[in-house]
Amino acid sequence: MSKLALRFISGKYKGKEHILEDGKEAVLGRSADADVVLMEDMVSRRHTLMMVNGDEITVTDNGSTNGTFVNGEKITTARAVKGDRILVGTSIMKIVDASEATQAVEAVHPTVNTAMKPSLGKSPVPRPPGMSNQSRTTMHSGARSMSGTIAEVPLPDLIQLFSTSKKTGTLVLNHNFTIAKIHLDAGRIIYASISDMPDLDPLKAMFRILSWEDGDFDLVGPEPYNFPTQIEMPTEHILMEGLRQLDELRRNKKNMPPFDADLAVPRPLEARLSALSAVELDVLQLVLNKQDMKLQQIIDASRLSDKEVVDIVKKLLDGHYLVIDDLI
Repeated sequence: MSKLALRFISGKYKGKEHILEDGKEAVLGRSADADVVLMEDMVSRRHTLMMVNGDEITVTDNGSTNGTFVNGEKITTARAVKGDRILVGTSIMKIVDASEATQAVEAVHPTVNTAMKPSLGKSPVPRPPGMSNQSRTTMHSGARSMSGTIAEVPLPDLIQLFSTSKKTGTLVLNHNFTIAKIHLDAGRIIYASISDMPDLDPLKAMFRILSWEDGDFDLVGPEPYNFPTQIEMPTEHILMEGLRQLDELRRNKKNMPPFDADLAVPRPLEARLSALSAVELDVLQLVLNKQDMKLQQIIDASRLSDKEVVDIVKKLLDGHYLVIDDLI
Protein backbone atom coordinates (compact mmCIF):
# COMPACT_ATOMS: atom_id res chain seq x y z
CA MET A 1 0.00 0.00 0.00
CA SER A 2 1.59 3.27 -1.17
CA LYS A 3 1.65 6.52 0.76
CA LEU A 4 -0.36 9.47 -0.50
CA ALA A 5 0.79 13.04 -1.06
CA LEU A 6 -0.74 16.43 -1.80
CA ARG A 7 0.55 18.07 -4.97
CA PHE A 8 -0.17 21.79 -5.36
CA ILE A 9 -1.28 22.28 -8.97
CA SER A 10 -2.54 25.85 -8.68
CA GLY A 11 -2.06 28.88 -6.49
CA LYS A 12 0.82 30.46 -4.64
CA TYR A 13 2.49 27.12 -3.82
CA LYS A 14 2.11 25.52 -7.25
CA GLY A 15 4.66 22.75 -7.77
CA LYS A 16 5.13 21.96 -4.06
CA GLU A 17 4.19 18.64 -2.47
CA HIS A 18 3.43 17.31 1.00
CA ILE A 19 3.54 13.62 1.95
CA LEU A 20 0.64 12.45 4.15
CA GLU A 21 1.31 9.95 6.94
CA ASP A 22 -1.05 7.00 7.22
CA GLY A 23 -3.12 7.08 10.42
CA LYS A 24 -2.08 10.65 11.24
CA GLU A 25 -4.09 13.84 11.02
CA ALA A 26 -2.73 16.70 8.88
CA VAL A 27 -3.90 20.27 9.52
CA LEU A 28 -3.90 22.83 6.70
CA GLY A 29 -4.13 26.50 7.63
CA ARG A 30 -2.43 29.82 8.40
CA SER A 31 -1.42 28.83 11.92
CA ALA A 32 2.33 28.43 12.40
CA ASP A 33 1.78 25.03 14.03
CA ALA A 34 -0.27 23.64 11.11
CA ASP A 35 1.20 20.66 9.27
CA VAL A 36 0.79 22.50 5.96
CA VAL A 37 1.09 26.26 6.45
CA LEU A 38 -0.75 28.28 3.79
CA MET A 39 -0.01 31.95 4.34
CA GLU A 40 -2.83 33.72 2.53
CA ASP A 41 -5.78 35.79 3.66
CA MET A 42 -8.45 33.40 2.30
CA VAL A 43 -7.22 30.58 4.57
CA SER A 44 -8.30 30.25 8.21
CA ARG A 45 -5.82 29.44 10.96
CA ARG A 46 -6.83 25.76 11.11
CA HIS A 47 -8.77 25.58 7.88
CA THR A 48 -8.92 21.89 6.89
CA LEU A 49 -8.22 18.57 8.62
CA MET A 50 -7.13 15.46 6.73
CA MET A 51 -6.94 11.95 8.14
CA VAL A 52 -5.32 9.22 6.03
CA ASN A 53 -6.61 5.67 6.29
CA GLY A 54 -4.84 3.49 3.76
CA ASP A 55 -5.75 4.60 0.23
CA GLU A 56 -8.48 6.96 1.44
CA ILE A 57 -8.44 10.40 3.04
CA THR A 58 -11.17 11.89 5.21
CA VAL A 59 -11.26 15.63 4.48
CA THR A 60 -13.02 17.84 7.06
CA ASP A 61 -13.61 21.56 6.90
CA ASN A 62 -12.78 22.98 10.33
CA GLY A 63 -15.41 25.72 10.31
CA SER A 64 -13.33 27.88 7.93
CA THR A 65 -14.55 31.23 6.62
CA ASN A 66 -14.17 30.42 2.92
CA GLY A 67 -14.82 26.68 2.95
CA THR A 68 -13.10 23.53 1.69
CA PHE A 69 -13.94 21.98 -1.68
CA VAL A 70 -13.43 18.44 -2.93
CA ASN A 71 -13.80 17.98 -6.70
CA GLY A 72 -15.68 21.26 -6.90
CA GLU A 73 -18.15 20.47 -4.12
CA LYS A 74 -18.18 22.45 -0.87
CA ILE A 75 -17.91 19.92 1.93
CA THR A 76 -18.22 19.54 5.67
CA THR A 77 -16.70 16.06 5.64
CA ALA A 78 -15.90 14.00 2.56
CA ARG A 79 -13.84 11.01 1.47
CA ALA A 80 -11.10 11.57 -1.12
CA VAL A 81 -8.83 9.20 -3.03
CA LYS A 82 -5.95 9.37 -5.47
CA GLY A 83 -6.72 11.73 -8.36
CA ASP A 84 -9.23 13.86 -6.42
CA ARG A 85 -8.73 17.62 -6.19
CA ILE A 86 -9.06 19.74 -3.06
CA LEU A 87 -9.40 23.54 -2.95
CA VAL A 88 -8.30 25.51 0.11
CA GLY A 89 -8.04 29.28 -0.31
CA THR A 90 -6.50 29.79 -3.76
CA SER A 91 -4.59 26.49 -3.71
CA ILE A 92 -5.79 23.49 -5.69
CA MET A 93 -4.18 20.25 -4.51
CA LYS A 94 -4.28 16.88 -6.23
CA ILE A 95 -3.95 13.62 -4.30
CA VAL A 96 -1.11 11.57 -5.79
CA ASP A 97 1.07 8.60 -4.83
CA ALA A 98 3.92 9.71 -2.60
CA SER A 99 6.25 7.82 -4.93
CA GLU A 100 5.33 10.41 -7.58
CA ALA A 101 6.28 13.30 -5.30
CA THR A 102 9.43 14.95 -6.58
CA GLN A 103 9.72 18.23 -4.71
CA ALA A 104 9.72 18.84 -0.96
CA VAL A 105 7.08 21.17 0.35
CA GLU A 106 9.39 23.23 2.52
CA ALA A 107 7.62 26.47 1.65
CA VAL A 108 4.28 25.22 2.94
CA HIS A 109 5.47 22.72 5.55
CA PRO A 110 7.95 24.51 7.83
CA THR A 111 8.86 21.73 10.27
CA VAL A 112 10.04 23.41 13.47
CA ASN A 113 11.52 21.23 16.21
CA THR A 114 11.83 22.24 19.85
CA ALA A 115 15.48 23.22 19.53
CA MET A 116 14.64 25.67 16.75
CA LYS A 117 11.79 27.50 18.52
CA PRO A 118 12.84 31.03 19.60
CA SER A 119 12.76 31.77 23.32
CA LEU A 120 11.21 34.96 24.69
CA GLY A 121 13.68 37.80 24.77
CA LYS A 122 16.12 36.01 22.47
CA SER A 123 16.76 36.32 18.76
CA PRO A 124 15.04 33.63 16.75
CA VAL A 125 17.20 30.79 15.57
CA PRO A 126 17.81 30.99 11.79
CA ARG A 127 15.72 28.67 9.65
CA PRO A 128 17.35 25.78 7.84
CA PRO A 129 18.23 26.17 4.15
CA GLY A 130 15.24 26.37 1.80
CA MET A 131 12.92 27.83 4.48
CA SER A 132 13.02 31.55 3.95
CA ASN A 133 11.13 34.14 5.95
CA GLN A 134 9.16 34.90 2.82
CA SER A 135 7.35 31.55 3.09
CA ARG A 136 5.75 32.82 6.31
CA THR A 137 4.56 36.11 4.84
CA THR A 138 0.95 36.63 3.81
CA MET A 139 0.86 37.83 0.20
CA HIS A 140 -1.99 40.32 0.31
CA SER A 141 -1.67 41.63 -3.25
CA GLY A 142 -1.45 38.23 -4.91
CA ALA A 143 -3.30 36.07 -2.43
CA ARG A 144 -6.45 35.90 -4.53
CA SER A 145 -4.68 35.02 -7.79
CA MET A 146 -4.94 31.41 -8.88
CA SER A 147 -2.90 29.98 -11.75
CA GLY A 148 -2.08 26.60 -13.20
CA THR A 149 -2.28 24.47 -16.35
CA ILE A 150 -5.35 23.11 -18.11
CA ALA A 151 -3.62 19.74 -18.46
CA GLU A 152 -3.53 19.43 -14.63
CA VAL A 153 -7.00 20.93 -14.01
CA PRO A 154 -9.35 20.37 -16.99
CA LEU A 155 -11.45 23.45 -17.79
CA PRO A 156 -14.84 21.89 -16.97
CA ASP A 157 -13.52 20.88 -13.52
CA LEU A 158 -11.96 24.31 -12.99
CA ILE A 159 -15.13 26.20 -13.93
CA GLN A 160 -17.25 23.88 -11.77
CA LEU A 161 -14.92 24.58 -8.86
CA PHE A 162 -15.09 28.36 -9.39
CA SER A 163 -18.87 28.16 -9.71
CA THR A 164 -19.32 26.22 -6.47
CA SER A 165 -16.91 28.46 -4.56
CA LYS A 166 -18.64 31.57 -6.05
CA LYS A 167 -15.45 33.15 -7.37
CA THR A 168 -15.55 36.63 -8.86
CA GLY A 169 -12.84 37.60 -11.32
CA THR A 170 -11.51 37.11 -14.83
CA LEU A 171 -10.19 33.70 -15.86
CA VAL A 172 -7.42 34.40 -18.39
CA LEU A 173 -6.45 31.43 -20.59
CA ASN A 174 -3.47 31.06 -22.93
CA HIS A 175 -3.80 28.26 -25.48
CA ASN A 176 -1.24 28.08 -28.31
CA PHE A 177 -0.69 31.85 -28.06
CA THR A 178 -4.44 32.52 -28.27
CA ILE A 179 -5.81 34.43 -25.28
CA ALA A 180 -9.33 33.91 -23.98
CA LYS A 181 -11.14 35.50 -21.06
CA ILE A 182 -14.04 34.17 -19.00
CA HIS A 183 -15.64 36.72 -16.71
CA LEU A 184 -17.15 35.38 -13.49
CA ASP A 185 -19.53 37.07 -11.07
CA ALA A 186 -20.03 35.10 -7.84
CA GLY A 187 -19.31 31.90 -9.76
CA ARG A 188 -21.64 32.71 -12.68
CA ILE A 189 -20.19 33.03 -16.19
CA ILE A 190 -21.35 36.39 -17.54
CA TYR A 191 -19.12 36.82 -20.60
CA ALA A 192 -16.45 35.01 -22.64
CA SER A 193 -14.21 36.16 -25.47
CA ILE A 194 -11.32 34.88 -27.62
CA SER A 195 -8.64 37.37 -28.68
CA ASP A 196 -8.45 36.50 -32.37
CA MET A 197 -12.26 36.26 -32.74
CA PRO A 198 -13.53 39.46 -31.08
CA ASP A 199 -16.93 39.32 -32.81
CA LEU A 200 -17.72 35.78 -31.73
CA ASP A 201 -20.93 35.45 -29.72
CA PRO A 202 -19.94 35.14 -26.02
CA LEU A 203 -21.82 31.87 -25.44
CA LYS A 204 -20.35 30.42 -28.61
CA ALA A 205 -16.89 31.57 -27.49
CA MET A 206 -17.48 29.83 -24.15
CA PHE A 207 -18.36 26.54 -25.87
CA ARG A 208 -15.26 26.89 -28.08
CA ILE A 209 -13.00 27.51 -25.07
CA LEU A 210 -14.29 24.35 -23.38
CA SER A 211 -12.61 22.30 -26.13
CA TRP A 212 -9.13 23.49 -25.04
CA GLU A 213 -7.18 20.66 -23.43
CA ASP A 214 -3.87 22.40 -22.80
CA GLY A 215 -2.51 25.82 -21.96
CA ASP A 216 -2.25 28.00 -18.87
CA PHE A 217 -4.91 29.67 -16.73
CA ASP A 218 -4.80 32.56 -14.29
CA LEU A 219 -7.75 33.79 -12.24
CA VAL A 220 -7.21 37.50 -11.61
CA GLY A 221 -9.28 40.24 -10.04
CA PRO A 222 -12.44 41.33 -11.87
CA GLU A 223 -11.76 43.64 -14.81
CA PRO A 224 -13.90 46.71 -15.57
CA TYR A 225 -16.38 45.78 -18.26
CA ASN A 226 -19.27 47.12 -20.30
CA PHE A 227 -20.44 44.09 -22.21
CA PRO A 228 -22.99 44.64 -25.01
CA THR A 229 -24.68 41.43 -23.89
CA GLN A 230 -24.24 38.93 -21.08
CA ILE A 231 -24.50 35.17 -20.92
CA GLU A 232 -27.76 34.28 -19.19
CA MET A 233 -27.43 30.47 -19.26
CA PRO A 234 -26.62 29.00 -15.81
CA THR A 235 -23.05 27.75 -15.48
CA GLU A 236 -24.12 24.11 -14.97
CA HIS A 237 -26.11 24.24 -18.22
CA ILE A 238 -23.18 25.83 -20.06
CA LEU A 239 -20.91 22.98 -19.02
CA MET A 240 -23.41 20.26 -19.90
CA GLU A 241 -24.34 21.78 -23.26
CA GLY A 242 -20.74 22.64 -24.14
CA LEU A 243 -19.49 19.13 -23.42
CA ARG A 244 -22.43 17.60 -25.31
CA GLN A 245 -21.67 19.74 -28.36
CA LEU A 246 -17.98 18.94 -28.15
CA ASP A 247 -18.67 15.21 -28.02
CA GLU A 248 -20.97 15.36 -31.05
CA LEU A 249 -18.57 17.59 -32.98
CA ARG A 250 -15.79 15.06 -32.50
CA ARG A 251 -18.02 12.27 -33.74
CA ASN A 252 -19.19 14.25 -36.79
CA LYS A 253 -15.72 15.50 -37.70
CA LYS A 254 -14.92 12.11 -39.26
CA ASN A 255 -17.65 12.68 -41.85
CA MET A 256 -16.74 16.30 -42.60
CA PRO A 257 -14.10 17.89 -44.85
CA PRO A 258 -11.15 19.53 -43.07
CA PHE A 259 -12.09 22.75 -41.31
CA ASP A 260 -9.70 24.66 -43.61
CA ALA A 261 -11.45 23.33 -46.75
CA ASP A 262 -12.86 25.98 -49.13
CA LEU A 263 -16.61 25.60 -49.69
CA ALA A 264 -18.63 27.18 -52.48
CA VAL A 265 -22.11 27.17 -54.02
CA PRO A 266 -22.13 25.26 -57.34
CA ARG A 267 -23.14 27.13 -60.51
CA PRO A 268 -25.75 26.40 -61.66
CA LEU A 269 -27.43 25.42 -58.41
CA GLU A 270 -29.76 22.55 -59.22
CA ALA A 271 -30.91 21.71 -55.68
CA ARG A 272 -34.18 23.45 -54.70
CA LEU A 273 -33.85 26.29 -52.22
CA SER A 274 -37.50 25.85 -51.20
CA ALA A 275 -36.53 22.56 -49.53
CA LEU A 276 -34.32 24.36 -46.99
CA SER A 277 -35.34 25.82 -43.64
CA ALA A 278 -34.68 29.44 -42.68
CA VAL A 279 -31.56 28.65 -40.63
CA GLU A 280 -30.19 26.45 -43.42
CA LEU A 281 -30.71 29.30 -45.89
CA ASP A 282 -28.86 31.64 -43.52
CA VAL A 283 -25.81 29.36 -43.52
CA LEU A 284 -25.98 29.04 -47.31
CA GLN A 285 -26.16 32.83 -47.62
CA LEU A 286 -22.91 33.18 -45.67
CA VAL A 287 -21.16 31.27 -48.46
CA LEU A 288 -23.06 33.07 -51.23
CA ASN A 289 -21.98 36.46 -49.89
CA LYS A 290 -18.34 35.40 -50.06
CA GLN A 291 -17.46 32.51 -52.33
CA ASP A 292 -14.63 30.13 -51.37
CA MET A 293 -15.39 30.40 -47.65
CA LYS A 294 -13.59 27.97 -45.40
CA LEU A 295 -15.63 25.65 -43.20
CA GLN A 296 -14.04 27.20 -40.08
CA GLN A 297 -15.04 30.69 -41.30
CA ILE A 298 -18.63 29.56 -41.77
CA ILE A 299 -18.66 28.14 -38.24
CA ASP A 300 -17.20 31.38 -36.81
CA ALA A 301 -19.49 33.72 -38.79
CA SER A 302 -22.77 32.02 -37.86
CA ARG A 303 -24.49 32.83 -34.59
CA LEU A 304 -25.56 29.20 -34.35
CA SER A 305 -23.56 26.82 -32.19
CA ASP A 306 -20.58 25.07 -33.76
CA LYS A 307 -22.42 21.77 -33.64
CA GLU A 308 -25.53 23.21 -35.36
CA VAL A 309 -23.45 24.78 -38.14
CA VAL A 310 -21.52 21.54 -38.75
CA ASP A 311 -24.81 19.60 -38.97
CA ILE A 312 -26.25 22.13 -41.46
CA VAL A 313 -23.10 22.24 -43.59
CA LYS A 314 -23.10 18.44 -43.74
CA LYS A 315 -26.72 18.51 -44.96
CA LEU A 316 -25.90 21.20 -47.55
CA LEU A 317 -22.93 19.17 -48.80
CA ASP A 318 -24.97 15.95 -48.98
CA GLY A 319 -27.76 17.83 -50.83
CA HIS A 320 -25.30 19.46 -53.27
CA TYR A 321 -26.11 22.99 -52.11
CA LEU A 322 -22.42 23.29 -51.23
CA VAL A 323 -19.34 21.69 -52.70
CA ILE A 324 -15.67 21.61 -51.81
CA ASP A 325 -14.17 24.31 -54.04
CA ASP A 326 -11.52 22.17 -55.73
CA LEU A 327 -14.26 19.76 -56.87
CA ILE A 328 -16.14 22.39 -58.91
